[in-house]
Amino acid sequence: MGRILAIANQKGGVGKTTTAVNLAASLAVAEQRTLLVDADPQGNATSGCGVARDEFQVGTYEVLLGNTPIQDAIRKGVQFSHLDLLPTSPDLAGAEVELVDDDERATRLRDALHAVRDRYDVILIDCPPSLGLITLNALVAADAVIIPLQCEYFALEGLSQLMETIERVRVINPALGVEGVLLTMYDGRVNLSRQVAADARAYFGERVFTTVIPRNIRLAEAPSFGKPIVVYDLASVGAQGYMAVARELIERLAAPATTQDSGHSQTPDTTKATTKDTNQDTTPDRTP
Repeated sequence: MGRILAIANQKGGVGKTTTAVNLAASLAVAEQRTLLVDADPQGNATSGCGVARDEFQVGTYEVLLGNTPIQDAIRKGVQFSHLDLLPTSPDLAGAEVELVDDDERATRLRDALHAVRDRYDVILIDCPPSLGLITLNALVAADAVIIPLQCEYFALEGLSQLMETIERVRVINPALGVEGVLLTMYDGRVNLSRQVAADARAYFGERVFTTVIPRNIRLAEAPSFGKPIVVYDLASVGAQGYMAVARELIERLAAPATTQDSGHSQTPDTTKATTKDTNQDTTPDRTP
């Protein structure tokens, strides 16, 4: 049975969609049967995989409303033979209003994915940057959460709110845990990046992925060409970073299950770190 992972953080601009697209592609390269679910009405995961809005008629919106079976909405073999995509459009934003009076509104996505999860090794859900009904659906459907964490000021602010949300969702989905925390936009030359990385490791311990995703121009360019980074530039540090994360994730999923409870309720203090702006490429750092 495939493992369902929601990629979530209510803070925008932390690399959720970048992680969803490129981790899914990297898993597919590793011959893991992977389904990427675009649950963000912006549809950037869909376009980032090279699927234009006029290339599909149904997607996540129609599946959530029960108008289309999920099997009919999934696009197979996107970029790679092992990568399938459940695309979305801006119509998905209306689902929160249309489902507000539905008694089963929180379990719509879980019920839909149940029909196909045996076909995949990993199902990744790209969540919107909010804690609304769509994100709730993703958390209820998921076995665990991957939290992308931007290595910049205020990155850790609000994480306690996300952890509290995860705790509340456990009323419906008791097994929901944190699969891992992925440090993104890391620059080892900057004190702030190192401080955020250290605070995250103190806060989440071994659940922080060893690999960090560096700032990388090629990684930023890839979505505009509708390609995952492993297609756009396999030799780039961004591609090598996500391939390394995929290997870590595969190893974690193969290991015996362990408890996922954080045991923390407060946000680490990053106010002591200093800032220094940079947009240059850096080499992946596996031991920040």
